Amino acid sequence: MQAQVTGIELDAAQQASPTIQSKSARRAIMAAGLGHMLEWYEFTIYGYMALTISRKFFPANETTSLLLTFATFGLGFVARPLGGIVLGRLGDLWGRKPVMLVTFFIMALSTLAMGLLPTFETVGIAAPVMLVLVRLLQGFSLGGEWAVAAAFMVEWAPDRKRGLYGSFNQLSASVGILLGSFTAAAINSLVDAATIDAGAWRIPFLLGIVLLPVGFYVRRSVGETPAFEASRSVPKPAAAASGSFTRALQVLGLASAWSVEFYIFLSYLPSFSQRQLGMSASTALWANTAGLIVYTLCLPVTGHLSDRFGRRIVLAVGCMAFAALTYPLFFFMLSGIGVWTLVAIQILFGVSLAAISGPATAALTEIFPTHNRSSWLSAVYSIAVALAGGFAPFVATWLISLTGHAIAPTFYVIGASLLGLLTIATMRETAHERLS
Repeated sequence: MQAQVTGIELDAAQQASPTIQSKSARRAIMAAGLGHMLEWYEFTIYGYMALTISRKFFPANETTSLLLTFATFGLGFVARPLGGIVLGRLGDLWGRKPVMLVTFFIMALSTLAMGLLPTFETVGIAAPVMLVLVRLLQGFSLGGEWAVAAAFMVEWAPDRKRGLYGSFNQLSASVGILLGSFTAAAINSLVDAATIDAGAWRIPFLLGIVLLPVGFYVRRSVGETPAFEASRSVPKPAAAASGSFTRALQVLGLASAWSVEFYIFLSYLPSFSQRQLGMSASTALWANTAGLIVYTLCLPVTGHLSDRFGRRIVLAVGCMAFAALTYPLFFFMLSGIGVWTLVAIQILFGVSLAAISGPATAALTEIFPTHNRSSWLSAVYSIAVALAGGFAPFVATWLISLTGHAIAPTFYVIGASLLGLLTIATMRETAHERLS
């Protein structure tokens, strides 16, 4: 009943002023996307500066330092479930817009703080402790940001374009990651290692203060989603516990597979290219940037394809590509390759990842109804990312250390991809249904 009433109210609003609705939707997507882009830049720049951070905050042998740095990277994801539970619930109570303002403010200030932290050489053990605390604060913010922004974009979308509109949530995130990769690559290309260690590593983090007023102003200027506004005026149906649990398992399975693939190839691979392939920091980061560019360009394409052919088929193609290609491509890389071959492999992985990332926002958002979408999606998605994605670089490094074989991380990715395929097989197709 709730879905029918909501649909009627939305139809009436769109018919009354379709032009205004269209303009409002585009403006809302741009505002949410800009803020989401800046949040992801701030969160992921840590991964791109991992080797420098390991030297400044965790002085030890190279492997131990890197493991500790990636463990701290993962700790940012430990806080995501708490942020998802708290901020996701507020997204259903207050609305999507107020929570997006809160998350942006927290992320910008915590990133600025990271750029100002004293190092181990200056304050000893207090340095990594403060680093962990700031990283936890970033994770708390992003725990609520992703799902609330996803709901915001999909709820503003016309029924036949939810895949396309939803893809802009991931596109904006990838632009933020691309901006981080570009910034890190530029610093490593323009400045020598001694200057970076002396303090230039702080520059990408200090940019957070520049980004704060821009993102905050843009997000404050847009309205709440029509779907959320309509849901306030209708009775909330009592959802069966078994139904909610099944939906949660589907989000957990797909988001876990997606997270492993995402963080292995966009956060870990630059470090792998340096340590295992002998590439320079600038070469590894520029190759990663090239892959990110192609990945970003493909996102609206795969989102649109999911609107036309369905979410499940496009998602399955992406998971099958990772399951089939990861081992042979890593084996090929370890046999000895040049920079342009590395770029080509990064691009191939980028296209495969786009097949998952493009439709995934809409697919995951459509699983839950509007009145509790933010609460469920934020909590479950954040748990999946914390368990599977946040520690993916750590697990990959640990597997190599444990086995002595650089090919070991591929089995982690293949297992995650098979989990994704199994989950997709249990999901119902939602591309051509009304948003409940």
